[in-house]
Amino acid sequence: MSAAAGVALVARLMLVALFMPSSVIDKTFGFRHALRQAQEVFKPRVLAVGAIVIGLVVELVCSLGVVTGVADRACAFVIACFCMATAILFKRFWAQGDFWADPDGRGRSLFWDFMKNLSLAGAFLLIVVGTDGAGLVPFLHSPLASSQPYLSHP
Repeated sequence: MSAAAGVALVARLMLVALFMPSSVIDKTFGFRHALRQAQEVFKPRVLAVGAIVIGLVVELVCSLGVVTGVADRACAFVIACFCMATAILFKRFWAQGDFWADPDGRGRSLFWDFMKNLSLAGAFLLIVVGTDGAGLVPFLHSPLASSQPYLSHP
């Protein structure tokens, strides 16, 4: 493996570390806590369980795709959407009412989590389109194709 491919692998491992194994393990072994958190947004238990299962599938399958390079751009796109949805649904800093009043309040804490989710989504979108955007057309033409992240380029 070339040095460039090694760096690409490490970068991708670092990107998915939040999801796999961390969040997958947390949701699996802390299911009750995950269910309570999901029910803050999805009141019916069946919807909350469904959201957790979808989250687990996205975190596991798409993380593996990003790391292995198998349909990595499609997987990165799904994770980017997942990060944005999670930010909007669960990191609602604007709804706390204390954002401007209390620098140590819940709103300010959620704001930083919201921004981290958006930043992470942006990092995954770089896998989709590349740092110069040239990957957008290939992605649109063949969304399930691999970007060949570990292929040595002369």
